[in-house]
Amino acid sequence: MTMLARISGSFGQPHDTATTETEVSVSASQNAEGDPHLVVLEPEDNPQNMSSFRRWLAVLIISSASLCVTCASSIAKQGAAQTFHVSHEVTILGISIFVTGLGTGPLLVGPLSEVYAGRNAVYEISYALFFIFTFPVVFAPNIAVFLVFRLITGFCGSAFLSVAGGSVSDMFPDSSIANPMAVYTISPFIGPVVGPLISGFINQHLYWEWTYRVQLCWIFVELLMLVIFVPETYVPVILKKKAKRLRESTGDPKIYSPLDRREGTLVSAILISCYTPFQLLLFDRMALLLDSWNALILGILYLAFQAFPIIFENVHGFNVQTTGLTFIGIGLGMVSAISTQPLWNRKRSASISILMTLLSRLFAREAAKYNGDPPPETRLIMGQVGAILVPVGLFWLAFTTYPQVHWIAPIIASVPFGSGIYFVFTSTFTYLVTAYRPIAASAMASNSALRSAFAAVFPLFAGAMYNSLGTVGATALLAGLATIMAPLPFVFYRIGARLRKNSRFAAH
Repeated sequence: MTMLARISGSFGQPHDTATTETEVSVSASQNAEGDPHLVVLEPEDNPQNMSSFRRWLAVLIISSASLCVTCASSIAKQGAAQTFHVSHEVTILGISIFVTGLGTGPLLVGPLSEVYAGRNAVYEISYALFFIFTFPVVFAPNIAVFLVFRLITGFCGSAFLSVAGGSVSDMFPDSSIANPMAVYTISPFIGPVVGPLISGFINQHLYWEWTYRVQLCWIFVELLMLVIFVPETYVPVILKKKAKRLRESTGDPKIYSPLDRREGTLVSAILISCYTPFQLLLFDRMALLLDSWNALILGILYLAFQAFPIIFENVHGFNVQTTGLTFIGIGLGMVSAISTQPLWNRKRSASISILMTLLSRLFAREAAKYNGDPPPETRLIMGQVGAILVPVGLFWLAFTTYPQVHWIAPIIASVPFGSGIYFVFTSTFTYLVTAYRPIAASAMASNSALRSAFAAVFPLFAGAMYNSLGTVGATALLAGLATIMAPLPFVFYRIGARLRKNSRFAAH
């Protein structure tokens, strides 16, 4: 399995794929030795042999569906406090509880995709439930119903995210996977930024419930496209279905696929998927620190959904609609960062940016040093760029929130923050799945769980922190925390190989 393939489901995959792939390779060798009953992958069955148009269509649908799920996490709820007669802090729980569902769902649902059901069954069932359980959110009679079903919809959406990246890696070979994976990787992070932008326009002109009604229509469209246009792509499940068809058509019960001979139960798979990620956090300092770094940055991003209204509505007098537009800066930063992906892929000078050219040459030199197979630590070069951009953007944002400073300044400041988010997450995800190759999926699951915990908690204290410290002090505090964590990719770039040798989880 390739490095990028192991990013599959990188926002919450809870299980390890090594066992399944080992079984496939072992069974393939058995078939080469003359086992006539073992089904093998023919060219017409291989998802990588589909037309380029069909594969990219599936990637775009999966990415837009992922964006829809994470967009639901940050949909603003102006007016909900008045409707349900509760405080604003209680309505913020709608964000925190949804993100909690996003973090916990993959630990329980993830094993289904690669052991029992395949990608599409998880897609269709989880997204259908996501659609169904959004109705009680839209028509909730009280705050309790609203919050309970926000948790449930977060859980259902997370089941989709836990396997979505897997389909992308299934459809593209090593030589061409980087660009489609980059498109998918950024979509769940742009989603939370799009949420306030969409809801700002809706809440300005309609009742707040229309925010969820519009999204309900969006979810339905995504569900239809998933069912119609996205094929099953997980090879072991394709072989399992093929074996079943052959048994029925030939009447030979001896025909089998690798998954038919797999040992273990669903309960054991779920138990392993739950405790292995937390073992990694408890006993591996490098994984804990990198996951904490990612969690802090995602927590700051979700805190921004409460901080920006304070900065732009209270300080600059923006209304709900124009406040939603202020998140364009973060989104523009993410899009700008992903536009550099071809440069990282080609590893040669192909950009107008002198800095990116130098970094590209550095990456190429490191690859050449190891005969084209560099160690995982080279993946942290991109993270070093993000580690600088995030605190720079936050400090810039902090000291441009004064009333006398033009409102465009903090929006421009959020651009490097958004770019840094992309670089940090892409670098860390890639490093985790290569450095912790034997338990790559569990490494990503631990990262997802910790990130979701921070993203759920940070919005809850945003109001109190900004009221106590002011916009400058509170934002500078966040920038200071990001600065403290910034040396991590530089340190692990130097000593990561030594730490991996002493780790019982990492690949040596």
